[in-house]
Amino acid sequence: MQPVPDKEIIQLIKNDASRHQGFELLVRGYSEKTYRLIRRIVITHEDSDDVVQNVFIKIWNNIDNFRADAQLSTWIYRIAVNEALIFLKHKKMFHFIPYFNVEKKLANTLKDDNFFKADEVEMHLHKCILSLPERQRLVFNMRYYEEFSFEEISKILNTSTGSLKASYHIAYQKIKKNLTAL
Repeated sequence: MQPVPDKEIIQLIKNDASRHQGFELLVRGYSEKTYRLIRRIVITHEDSDDVVQNVFIKIWNNIDNFRADAQLSTWIYRIAVNEALIFLKHKKMFHFIPYFNVEKKLANTLKDDNFFKADEVEMHLHKCILSLPERQRLVFNMRYYEEFSFEEISKILNTSTGSLKASYHIAYQKIKKNLTAL
């Protein structure tokens, strides 16, 4: 089945008679990439599913605020990143995890996650990524794994491409240094 263009999805959603059909197409078209993006931020499958559900609830409740001059994908991924970061912030506060221990705790959950299959090198790579500061980790994951352009990331995170390139470069150098130390 061919993907339905975003403009057509928005038209369906804006029409009360086809709102549910349009939203179903939106979820079908964006749920997988949204899940992957969120999974790289919150790490566990269960938490990622919860955050994805929250993202699509937020989209449903706010779709009338979507400006047609913006890209639908950018709007969705901005909501996804924000929801994932809010989730992490609440998780840190709820579990009283000191900020510097969060990445270590997330890295340890990888080993126990039945949905995460990796060999030793890949596991080490993921631990290296989790050791990065939150912003560098987010930029690295969006660029490297999700293959967003710096311009797309700039729109999603509402920041300059120059600072994103710097964050990505620093993250890349840290990961490279850690992996070559193996």
